[in-house]
Amino acid sequence: MPQPFELPQFYVPYPARLNPHLERARAHSKAWAREMGMIEGSGIWDESDYDAHDYALLCAYTHPDAPGPELDLVTDWYVWVFFFDDHFLDIFKRSQDMPGAKAYLDRLPAFMPVDPGQPVPEPTNQVEAGLADLWARTVPTMSQDFRERFHESTYYLLEESLWELSNINAGRVSNPIEYIEMRRKVGGAPWSANLIEHAAGAEVPARIAASRPMRVLRDCFADSVHLRNDLFSYQREIEEEGELSNAVLVLERFLHLGPQQAADRVNDLLTSRLHQFEHTALTEVEPLFARFAVTPQERLGVFAYVKGLQDWQSGGHEWHLRSSRYMNGADAGSRGVRPGLGDGAFGGPTGLGTSAAHILGSLAATLPQRARSFGHVPYRPSADVRRAEITMPFATTLSPHLDGARRHNMEWGRAMGMLDAEPGFPVPGGLWNARKLADYDFALCAAGIHPAATPEQLDLTTDWLTWGTYGDDYYPLVFGRSADGGAAARAATDRFTLFMPLDGEPAPAPVTALERGLADLWRRTARPMTPDARRRFRTAVEDMCESWLWEVANQKQNRVPDPVDYIEMRRQTFGSDLTMSLSRIGHGNALPDAVYRSRPVQSMEVAAADYACLLNDVFSYRKEIEFEGEIHNAVLVVRNFLDCTPQEAMDVVGDLMAARMQEFQHITETQLPTLFEEFALDEAARETLLGYAQELRDWLAGILTWHEGCHRYEEATLLRDFPHAAAALPRQATPALPWGTPAGLGTVAARLPSLLRSAAR
Repeated sequence: MPQPFELPQFYVPYPARLNPHLERARAHSKAWAREMGMIEGSGIWDESDYDAHDYALLCAYTHPDAPGPELDLVTDWYVWVFFFDDHFLDIFKRSQDMPGAKAYLDRLPAFMPVDPGQPVPEPTNQVEAGLADLWARTVPTMSQDFRERFHESTYYLLEESLWELSNINAGRVSNPIEYIEMRRKVGGAPWSANLIEHAAGAEVPARIAASRPMRVLRDCFADSVHLRNDLFSYQREIEEEGELSNAVLVLERFLHLGPQQAADRVNDLLTSRLHQFEHTALTEVEPLFARFAVTPQERLGVFAYVKGLQDWQSGGHEWHLRSSRYMNGADAGSRGVRPGLGDGAFGGPTGLGTSAAHILGSLAATLPQRARSFGHVPYRPSADVRRAEITMPFATTLSPHLDGARRHNMEWGRAMGMLDAEPGFPVPGGLWNARKLADYDFALCAAGIHPAATPEQLDLTTDWLTWGTYGDDYYPLVFGRSADGGAAARAATDRFTLFMPLDGEPAPAPVTALERGLADLWRRTARPMTPDARRRFRTAVEDMCESWLWEVANQKQNRVPDPVDYIEMRRQTFGSDLTMSLSRIGHGNALPDAVYRSRPVQSMEVAAADYACLLNDVFSYRKEIEFEGEIHNAVLVVRNFLDCTPQEAMDVVGDLMAARMQEFQHITETQLPTLFEEFALDEAARETLLGYAQELRDWLAGILTWHEGCHRYEEATLLRDFPHAAAALPRQATPALPWGTPAGLGTVAARLPSLLRSAAR
């Protein structure tokens, strides 16, 4: 059978190394698979299948430094997970038996208890027997925190197989954002990252395990593993198994590409995720150590973990080139060889142990993509970029208390000091004034997203929107353009927690408008909450504020974000969790927390958040790109990644918005009702869940109404608020900047005085 495309030239910056205990692991794991009944008589594998897949070779490449007994254990885990995948395919995917699949998966968590002393049921099949054996051999030496994380990642690995099956049943190919997010779970790479901790004997300290840098490292690792696997497994999954969960297929359908073009784009995304991994490891991990008092021994463990993730990437690539399970004979480029260059530095030898010879070519081939991320020229004219078409299937209902909220918000902004210059503020006259606050009309947004609110609730929502936008405007201007802005932003952000006490602790006197506003909002919001709800809400506020630091760091480096990192951080910079949490305040205890944590509810929230974030980026594109010199906008991120025109990027973002809306509707109309029976919800809980979906519809419609009705993004406002940019920017593809100063990487500081003067008006 001819291959559907030639494998692209992969970015493989680290040499693959082979564990010397390979033959021992081969013998041990084959005996273990026989003992578990996975080979003869299973109906899934015979001995020739097992030998050809060579899972011991995979583990010897991906864990090159593991001792012999540890390599045996890790190999057994991979034998089990691949058997599970093939077993689930044969029993449930081919028959599309959703009820049977759910019953099968519901039993498996009982075989991996977080408490090692808890008894497990009697296994009834090879998957249950293998999981029980492996769990008992793995977790006793690890901490409670690790056991909880490993249990969760293994559970998601198993449970999210239902997502693949549901897509097959519906004949549905997911959109790129949904696919990346869900593939992390069903693909199992977060689970692999946990095994790396075990194999390296290097647990990530619990106090930093959930931090952004460690999360990004894990997610970049996961995405890279899965995208690489999708390229190699496309032919088997799409042409032989009828699978719909493959990144190449997703981009074929979404971007209307042929298989070869889609494969090349998937490889570009794989490269981008590896670049993001390196960037995070080099710039974001070290600051964690001082902030969380990580000991020298713990630091060594973290570095060993990061090295383990790198080893897995290179070793996994080498194994894919050799396993009979995959399409791996396309051309020399699949092995890092550049056609036509012979056996020189870029071509070099092929075969076992030669991967290091191709590193230079791998780096050179991906240099243009890396350079684009840091080479954006700001303040480009963008008036000719047509806004993407926006579809909104929901109507907006405005609160009758809108006018009162407008009056209150003006008084509140003035009382908090947002309309005056603060001591030491770099802009004469302050960040905002009364005219700007009136133009921004946050009460209109609140009235649309919270139409049934009481006057007090509407005032509260309006003030939260005001505070979040003020902070989002404040950070890039004050911290992003000063030499010590990163440290100052960190200190300012750390102080915010002091004004959000969980148990009534005294707070210090606020010294800035942001602190003053936060202290007032927290007092009005948190008092009626339960302790758990208060803690979750504070986390939502902290996450939004932390995301402003991410923006400041990118601004200082003039770095256009990686597309996946951008989408995920955009939910926080937009304050999606915060405003959605405001909706939950009135739910009380009608819904169990497990319902909020369920896949349909979380997917519904994320789809709504992404639509709203992309909507904002579409409306704010000209303001941010032409007038503010901003780099955090989805249209720019897509343009940079696809290396396309601004209009083409704008249209892709519009397509993403439409896809996220379609997903939101699919979930609310077909998946939410299934939770009624799954969680045995009573009538009140059912009404609350359906009411929450309606609140999100109001949220989406209200956000669009605000963007269309406020004056923040109108041309007249931009020309007034940024007069120097408006008067001086010539209409050409690469503008000469209006202040007679140099353009390019690292030159923004030369324009700071004029920027500050223009922002003051």
